[in-house]
Amino acid sequence: MSGPRTPSEDSATDVVRWAAFSCVLVPVVLLWYGTSLAGAAGTALGLAAVTAVCRLLLRHSERGAARLRDAERTGQSLPRRGRHHKPRSGGRRGGRHSGGNTPVG
Repeated sequence: MSGPRTPSEDSATDVVRWAAFSCVLVPVVLLWYGTSLAGAAGTALGLAAVTAVCRLLLRHSERGAARLRDAERTGQSLPRRGRHHKPRSGGRRGGRHSGGNTPVG
């Protein structure tokens, strides 16, 4: 990454570093207290998987924040993402229906 880092990027990097450290520290402590090697290894793999997913989400969030800052600085609007729902025309849909073919009794 080039250029100066923002405080949020430093915070994200620190979080990932602490998580990676815990991926090593927790299995060592588990082994120290008598957990099996397989149990400690499974814990290490689980922590590594969670750390990797969190890292991906943090990076995605940083990119989105950078895009937003750039758009605000240049005065542009960001394209909307996701589903855009159109209002329905006609009568109501769903919900309870009165009448119909079912007997009331």
